[in-house]
Parts: sequence; C-alpha cells; structure tokens
Amino acid sequence: MEQQGVGAPPAGADAAGLLRRLTAEIVDCRKCPRLVAWREEVGRVKRAAFRDWTYWAKPVPGFGDPRARVLVVGLAPAAHGGNRTGRIFTGDQSGDWLYRALYRAGFASQPTSAHRDDGLQLRGAYVAAAVRCAPPANRPTPEERDNCLPYLGREIALLGHVRVFVCLGAFAYDCLGRLLGLRRRPGFRHGLEVPLEDGRTLLCSFHPSQQNTFTKRLTEPMFDAVFARARELADGK
Repeated sequence: MEQQGVGAPPAGADAAGLLRRLTAEIVDCRKCPRLVAWREEVGRVKRAAFRDWTYWAKPVPGFGDPRARVLVVGLAPAAHGGNRTGRIFTGDQSGDWLYRALYRAGFASQPTSAHRDDGLQLRGAYVAAAVRCAPPANRPTPEERDNCLPYLGREIALLGHVRVFVCLGAFAYDCLGRLLGLRRRPGFRHGLEVPLEDGRTLLCSFHPSQQNTFTKRLTEPMFDAVFARARELADGK
C-alpha cells in the first residue's frame, strides 16, 4: 500500500463531513462473509450479562476529533465491547484502560466509556481499528485485514493534522507500517518510537487487553507514559 501523504488537511467542517460520509460507508460494509456471520451471530446469541442489549453487530467506525493530532489504532472491536455498543473501545475492559489514559493525558472529556451516547468527547485525538468487525478469537485473516485497511488509510488522509500514531499492539503497528510505506522498521516493543520522513511519529504500546493487564505486562503507569509522550510529540516538544 502506498504511503499517505501529509498534504493540506481538509478544513474543519469539510473533514468532519467527509469523516461522517466515510463512517456511513464503513457501517454498511459486508466485504468479509466470515466476519459478517460472526458479528451478527454474537449479536443474536449475546452474553448473559448483556441479554437486554440490542447489539450493534455492524462494522465499528472510528471516533473522535476531526482535527486530532494523535491517532490511536487498535486491532478490532471486541465481540461484546464495540460490537455491542457501536463505538470503538467502548464497553469492555480494554476500553476502560484506554479512555482512562486518554482522560489523564487531556485527550478525553471523561474517564469512562459505557455506550456510544454517554457524552464522551475526544479532544485532539481520534481512535480507530485496523479491522472494523469483531473477528473470531480476535484473529482476522490476512484477506480480511487487507479488505479493511483502506478505510484506515482514508481516515488518515482526512485526519490531516495528525502528528502521532499510537499503535496498540503489534498487529496495529504492522498495519500502520503497511499503510505508511515502512518497508524496513524496528521490531515491535512497548515504548518504541519510529520517526517518519514527513516529521510524524509512530509510537508503540502493548495492547490494553486482559492478557496484558492482568499479567502486569502492561501497567497503568506504563500506559500513561505512552500518552504523555504522545502529548509531547503532538505539541512539538
């Protein structure tokens, strides 16, 4: 995939309108039969704790400030998180970690994210995923990844003020590397910074999954340090 140029960012109103149009296109997507079947099955069967919910059970678009200087990218919506609530990183423990960290770094209006109409606003940040449908076992196939990545590429083009890409996990790092044309790049590790030729930066963190947080592989101070650094880079410090 070709590198996304910085170019001139769309004006605020234009970017917001184009992002809304892209959101509608993402929500209507049915390119991957396996993912369509899985997300809809999860929405029918549900989890006992959420039996009274009407699941979103559609692709989950990006969310945030059209003038964002920081773009956070994860793997995919959780089956009973974003696939249930309709907003990325919303309604599960990974999202709890993410939005608390964004709040502490000054990027979010509140530290909680329960559903898509809970009043949460992002300031200077935008959150998206490489794959927009919840995949079985959190493992999209290469074909499913490649079907979905153009949406992220188009978001990057519209989010013309972004200076920092925060990659949550190795999958997001690989996907952003593909989109940005990084053919030779360091191996993924927590806290890695990769300067881009256009002056932007890739910043890496372990994903705030239960596998990482329960084992203390990722702690809240470690996570906070990533977003404090993202703030410094976005502000040109």
